[in-house]
Amino acid sequence: VRLMESGGDSVQAGGSLRLSCTVSGFRSSRCGMGWHRQIPGKDRETVAVIGNDGTTTYADSVKGRFTASRDNGQTMMYLQMNNLKSEDSGGYYCATQESNAHIGCIWGYWGQGTQGTVSS
Repeated sequence: VRLMESGGDSVQAGGSLRLSCTVSGFRSSRCGMGWHRQIPGKDRETVAVIGNDGTTTYADSVKGRFTASRDNGQTMMYLQMNNLKSEDSGGYYCATQESNAHIGCIWGYWGQGTQGTVSS
């Protein structure tokens, strides 16, 4: 599985960014994909998870502001980020899950990341 993000940029607070992720080789009938971010000085945070059935869950910190989506072929994934805040600045990574026989779906493959910077 290979993933590549794009769309990172610098914006002012209150602005928007749309991140894209190209996904190749992902073939799972039960696991999903999603977005994560790494903000300096903080632990990596799972921002959004798109389940295999298409349902999406969000971190409380981005609910109502971020929207994750994917195409039906699961070859593209998107993260629409609105009303951005300075605390949203960081590296954003897309990832896919793989099935583990013992613990279910785990994050298995990652993109290289794209940087989003929000200035106040």
